[in-house]
Amino acid sequence: MTYLTNLTLGKKSWTPHFVESIEQDRCLGCGRCFKACGRDVLLLRAMNDEGEFVDNEEDEEIERKVMAIIHPENCIGCQACARVCPKNCYTHSPMELN
Repeated sequence: MTYLTNLTLGKKSWTPHFVESIEQDRCLGCGRCFKACGRDVLLLRAMNDEGEFVDNEEDEEIERKVMAIIHPENCIGCQACARVCPKNCYTHSPMELN
């Protein structure tokens, strides 16, 4: 397999690992990953007790808030979100080239 690679400023090869998923059962909704990501990939979303996202945040059925991937196409593969996550909720993978 061949993966997308880049170079660091020091001209060392680097393989970005892009965000794939967030294990929402483990997510605390602390927002650390949201603050670490400068690419508008993530958003804190309300969830009801059945594990469904709720659009109206004033709804009484909200049980908790969790992080969600809303713009995966903006991810640059830096994994900053995973490095600050206290619950290790993230899955990342490199991009395979055809």
